[in-house]
Amino acid sequence: MNRILYSTLLYLLSPLLLLYLAMRAIKSPSYRGRWGERFGLKRLQPSDLLIHSVSMGETLAAIPLINKLMEQYPQLSITVTTTSPTGSAEVTKAFGDKVQHCYLPFDIPWCVARFIKQVQPKQCIIMETELWPNLIYQAKRRGIKLMLANARLSEKSAKQYQLRPKLSTPMLHSLDVIAAQSYQAAQRFIGLGVEPDRVKVCGSLKFDLSIEQQHVDKAITLRSQWQRVDSPIWVAGSVHPGEFDIILASHKNLLTRFPGALLIMVPRHPEQFDAAAHRVKAVGFNLARRSKGDEVTIETQVLLGDTMGELLSFYGAADQAFVGGTLIANGGHNPLEPAALGLPVYVGPNHWDFAEITQMLKQAGALGVVESADDLILQLVDKHEDKAAYLKARQAGLKVVEENKGALAEQFKIASRLIEQ
Repeated sequence: MNRILYSTLLYLLSPLLLLYLAMRAIKSPSYRGRWGERFGLKRLQPSDLLIHSVSMGETLAAIPLINKLMEQYPQLSITVTTTSPTGSAEVTKAFGDKVQHCYLPFDIPWCVARFIKQVQPKQCIIMETELWPNLIYQAKRRGIKLMLANARLSEKSAKQYQLRPKLSTPMLHSLDVIAAQSYQAAQRFIGLGVEPDRVKVCGSLKFDLSIEQQHVDKAITLRSQWQRVDSPIWVAGSVHPGEFDIILASHKNLLTRFPGALLIMVPRHPEQFDAAAHRVKAVGFNLARRSKGDEVTIETQVLLGDTMGELLSFYGAADQAFVGGTLIANGGHNPLEPAALGLPVYVGPNHWDFAEITQMLKQAGALGVVESADDLILQLVDKHEDKAAYLKARQAGLKVVEENKGALAEQFKIASRLIEQ
């Protein structure tokens, strides 16, 4: 498939995009507005720099880089785009009106062309793997310099690119520079035909996360309020349907050993909150919902973290963490946040989106890979009963995070060279 065929298919399927938005809007209020932005219809002002940060995880990684660029180049006008409401919320929270913000349009040629024509950036920084053929094509034909920042490329994704060389090769060759998270990712890009001198190994921006003191203070207060100073607390963060029942089965077993244990279950997407609450009640647990302000007492067995922006505080209040999207074929989410807070971390086998980071934490002894509810409960019980093993895992995670910081400085250098060309 080449770009022309790809674009033709998108035009033919465009009515389904409206149906997709309508279905998402039924489940989540955050999808009920701003549809015009999805089709490049919002009136925008020209900007010097365009940064696309996809969803919440990529946006959180991009924020320190954007802040550093704004500090170094105060005259620079910046447009930041995302594709998800959670990413959009993080941009608004971090920058307010300091940047122009909207959703990136669907990759339909007319929509993308109109968007690029309005914004007229001189440079474009794309976070991680969010490569869209028409976006790249329209940017390149207008002479816009392109950087893929914090780039990751799993073995699975590389194979998908290899299956469509007529579509992927021109797109990859259009990138002026790729700041790869790891040596493995860099080699995969080179294996797909990218010139080696355009690929730089910089490490992952996710290692440069800084835990604000407000999260730590809030976590201490929460644990005290919940009357769980000594009882086990564990977080199942960014979990998806298909994982809810496994998590709840693990917690049911944990309660037989530690009746005062508390599970904080945090679904990945807001539209999953009610479904998660239904599953918790169906199992028969005593449930408190964070969004409703329910009091967490010593009798509470599950706290549903059905709010946005509190996951870090929940990790800080806990002893151990499972990171979701890994017991289903999703690819997983970031295990560094709980590790940076000193928690032993567990993931399922499907963690390819964070394969290198997961491997580093696993080899250090900070992370365990579990296949089932039985595996997970064994790990949770072991770390709670064996204080030496718990402290070893805790220190290992903190050490991995600390030793791998520095990606922000390296990627900033590359972005600076792009801007100053």
